[in-house]
Amino acid sequence: MTFHYYRDFLIRPWERRDRTSAAEVIRSVLSEYGLNWEPNGADRDVLQVEEYYLATKGEFWVIEHQNHIVGTGAYYPIQRGKKAAEIRKMYLLPSVRGVGLGKYLLQQLEAAIAAAGFQEIWIETASVLVEAVKLYESSGYKLTAGVETARCDRVYVKSLLANYASLD
Repeated sequence: MTFHYYRDFLIRPWERRDRTSAAEVIRSVLSEYGLNWEPNGADRDVLQVEEYYLATKGEFWVIEHQNHIVGTGAYYPIQRGKKAAEIRKMYLLPSVRGVGLGKYLLQQLEAAIAAAGFQEIWIETASVLVEAVKLYESSGYKLTAGVETARCDRVYVKSLLANYASLD
């Protein structure tokens, strides 16, 4: 990944020094929505980025604003669907929402996933994350079945082949 800028936000690859700050952003947003932080379960990947993302040819990004981590976004390959990747850990602190950053981050993740040769993108989320649900649905993700994460009750899929086929 190269560095991306959106307004005065820097989106960059995760570094070892980001482990605690990135985890705190995610824990904070989960708590805001009444969801549990699960360091031994659904959130183990945030504490073991090297194993879950870097070693699997996935990516984990952090979003910086004024030298503070204010968001995260990541993806890694998964064994469902067709040449699929799952977008994970897409969280923004409340102070940076509503300026288009989430949409921009999703587009950058999608571009990176497509460039890595994946054909489908999957996303699991919870209905209480209303803004995220709206973003995914307005970005062409289709609700499907097969939720695998206990705190989630929705799973979406998007075919990248359909997007590129329509460009011909």
